[in-house]
Amino acid sequence: MTNHTIAVLSTLLQSLPVGTNLALLHFMWMLVSGALLPNRGAMFPALKATGLSNRATRRAWAAMRRGVWNIAALLVMWREYVQALPGWQEHRYEGYLPVTADVTAFWRPALKNCPSTHYHPAATRALPAVIFGITGEVGELNGQRIALPRAFERVHPRDTSEKRLWQETLRNVKKGLGEDEILVVDAGMKIGGLQTAGIEHYEIRLATNFTARRNFLPAHVRGRKPKYGALVRPLPRKHKGKTLSATPADEHYAWVENGREIRVEIWRNLVLNKVVPDPQNKTFDVYAFYDPKFKQPWLLATSVKLKAESVHAIYTDRWPVEQIPLSAKQMVGAHRQFTHNQESIQRLPELALLAGSLLSFLAATFPPTPTGFWDRKPKRTPGRFRRLLMGQPFPKDAKLPGQLREKKSVTAHLPKGNLARCPKVVETATI
Repeated sequence: MTNHTIAVLSTLLQSLPVGTNLALLHFMWMLVSGALLPNRGAMFPALKATGLSNRATRRAWAAMRRGVWNIAALLVMWREYVQALPGWQEHRYEGYLPVTADVTAFWRPALKNCPSTHYHPAATRALPAVIFGITGEVGELNGQRIALPRAFERVHPRDTSEKRLWQETLRNVKKGLGEDEILVVDAGMKIGGLQTAGIEHYEIRLATNFTARRNFLPAHVRGRKPKYGALVRPLPRKHKGKTLSATPADEHYAWVENGREIRVEIWRNLVLNKVVPDPQNKTFDVYAFYDPKFKQPWLLATSVKLKAESVHAIYTDRWPVEQIPLSAKQMVGAHRQFTHNQESIQRLPELALLAGSLLSFLAATFPPTPTGFWDRKPKRTPGRFRRLLMGQPFPKDAKLPGQLREKKSVTAHLPKGNLARCPKVVETATI
């Protein structure tokens, strides 16, 4: 277990500059082993709890804060490593690979000049937070469904709103989205935003009060000629004490899955409200899924002509992307952070999200271990794997690649402490 974890981390980090790679290896071990949890998010005590010396602890902190690395390059190496494994299987439906996108927040209510805010369900209001856009592709390893992250998007430096973050995330998704890939998002995004970003293939969950229009004009009976298509209301709803009935579906379909019948109602070739009918319009189909497992029906829209089973399966493949921030915050313990440097408040969550993805992968490649006698049917979950690593010191006898080593730099001639912060002293010492 320990050697397996170190081998995966070493493969991921060995190409970084010498010294930085070893220090970042120590830092990532601290994250995946859950050392932040008992230390309540305190970074230095957590690093010391893994058995590191004082010098190694300082180097690990410095590598996180000022090391020569960026999360985009690490994610590329991580994705290439996982995709090269023989057991990795992409999830494709009628030839399309689901690519998920979501936004997550690391709450920082006491951080001065916090760059952004995010709605907190328990507080019922927006609170200061460091938010990120997450994109990833979905696959399977040893029967475990995993979202392999493609990017962690930061907020724009001049516009830190969540709306701008979604715009930047969709713009970057558009650049890398292949013809055989489909973007899957939750109800936090709107169809208009996807169309504005130029996303051709998408699937999105809709609000229960969603309405759309036909892409053709209704027959003119009398009075003013209609400008828009007929209104389509997929689900009934109440308005001012009156029940507004649903529009009859164009198609009906049903199938049996895991012993329960799933019914589907479909409306074809719709456009958004206030869109004048035109054959050149970008249309979409709306699906209402009635599953006995859920109280409320799913209302999904897609711009691609797919079977109902494929639409249902593609949306369920969006869920693994939510496992990454869940593992990064609650399981790793990075939900509580005490960094204040403008770069550190971005870098620490990025590494925590990467650690969450690593935990899901490690759990999928390691035999399931029960938490206790009550855990009779254990599954390969990141929480169970993190419990195995909890309290384990960094294995000093682990065989590391030759590239992973401490950098022996001569620093005796350089000023130390506060003297190093004075430009004049540094210039004099250099001369």
